[in-house]
Amino acid sequence: MIFRRQYILFALICFWWPASPLCAIHTAAKEFVVVIDAGHGGNDPGAIGKISREKDINLKVALKLGSLIRSNCKDVKVIYTRNKDVFVSLNRRAEIANNAKADLFISIHTNALAKNNTIKGASTWTLGLAKTEANLSVAKRENSVILYEDDYQTTYAGFDPNSSESYIIFEFMQDKYMSQSVRFASIVQQHFKTICRRTDRGVHQGGFLVLKASAMPSVLVELGFISTPEEERYMNSKEGVDNLSRGIYSAFLQYKEEYQIRFASGEYSDSSNQPESVVETTPPVVNHTPVAPSKPAETKPTTEAGPTPKTMSIPQPADDKIIFKVQILASARQLGANHKEFKGLQGVDNYMEDGLYKYTYGASENYNEMVRLRKSLTGKYVGSFIVAFKNGKKMNINAAIAEFKKKNNKQ
Repeated sequence: MIFRRQYILFALICFWWPASPLCAIHTAAKEFVVVIDAGHGGNDPGAIGKISREKDINLKVALKLGSLIRSNCKDVKVIYTRNKDVFVSLNRRAEIANNAKADLFISIHTNALAKNNTIKGASTWTLGLAKTEANLSVAKRENSVILYEDDYQTTYAGFDPNSSESYIIFEFMQDKYMSQSVRFASIVQQHFKTICRRTDRGVHQGGFLVLKASAMPSVLVELGFISTPEEERYMNSKEGVDNLSRGIYSAFLQYKEEYQIRFASGEYSDSSNQPESVVETTPPVVNHTPVAPSKPAETKPTTEAGPTPKTMSIPQPADDKIIFKVQILASARQLGANHKEFKGLQGVDNYMEDGLYKYTYGASENYNEMVRLRKSLTGKYVGSFIVAFKNGKKMNINAAIAEFKKKNNKQ
C-alpha cells in the first residue's frame, strides 16, 4: 500500500512537472541539446539474457526518454545516436554529439555479471580510471563493441578493450566537464533510488571510449542486470521501461533547471561556454610578463612517480589581480616534474580539486596571452582550457574574463 501511494505521488509529480516552469525557464537564452545514446545495436547484441538482448532494452528506454523530453520540453533538441536496430561505432556516437554541440550526452546500457543471478540495481558512470577490477570489467565489456568495427586497431590507435594495460590512457584526462558529469550522474542515482525505488549501486568512474571522445558533460547509465532473471523481466516490461525512462527524465529536468539558472546568471563555468578567441579591449591590451609566483601552497601529497613536482604556486599579487593559466590535464595521482606528459614544458604547476591533481602551464594577468598559449599547446594537449585564480583561489572563468575586459577597456 505504501508503494502504491508513492507510485501515485510520483505519477502526479510527473504530470505536474512538465507543465511547470522548469522546461520553459529562460527558453530564449539558449536551446538545450541532449544526445541520447542507446548502447549496442545491429550485429552487436550487447549482453544477452535468457529472454532478451541488451541492445533492445537500451533502445526502448532511450526512445521513451527522448519522447518524454520532446513532448514536455519545447526548448530542448533531442538527438538519438540510433533510433532503430542498427550498429553505430563508438567514435560515430561521440561524433554525433560533438557535431550537434550537445549540452549533455546520455549513453544507456544494461549491466551483466557472470556467475551471479541475484544482483540488482542501477548505476551511473562518468569518465575516469577504474579503481577496482569490478569497475574495469564493466568498461572492458562496454568497450568490446569496437571489436565489431573494421580495422579498429587503427581507428582507436591500438587500443585493446580486453587488455588492462590499454586503460592507462584514462589516468590522464581533461576535467572540463567532469564536475557537471558527476553532478548529473549523482542526480540520476538519486532519482533511481527515491522515485524509481531501484537499488542504488552508486556513481562510478570507468574508462569508456564513448565518453572519452564526447566533448560535453557525459554519463553512461547501467539500468540493471540482464543476468538476473527478475531484473531482466522487469526491464522488458512496460512498467520497467516507463519507470526507468521517467527516472532519467526527472533527473534531466533537475539538471537542466540548474544549468539554466547558472547560465542565465552568468555563473555557468563550463569551458564550452568559454570564448575561443582573443578578447577585444579598448585601448589594445599591453602584454604583461607572467607574474612571479609567490610561495608554494602548503600541500605535501605523496608522489608515486619521479621527483615531487612543483606544488601549486598561484601568484597572489597584493592588489588582488586575477591570474589566468592554461590547464593541460588532470590525474588521479600526482605526477613527477619530469613525467613524460610534461616533456618540453618548464614550470608546470598543480593544484588539487575534486580529488584530482590538476596541472596548469603559464601564468599571466593577460587573458589574451593565455588564449595564444593554449592554442600553441593544442597539438599535444587537445583538451586544454583556461582557468583563473584570485587570491590563490580558483574563480569562475566567465567572471574573470568579464573583469579583465572591463578593467582593460577603462585603461
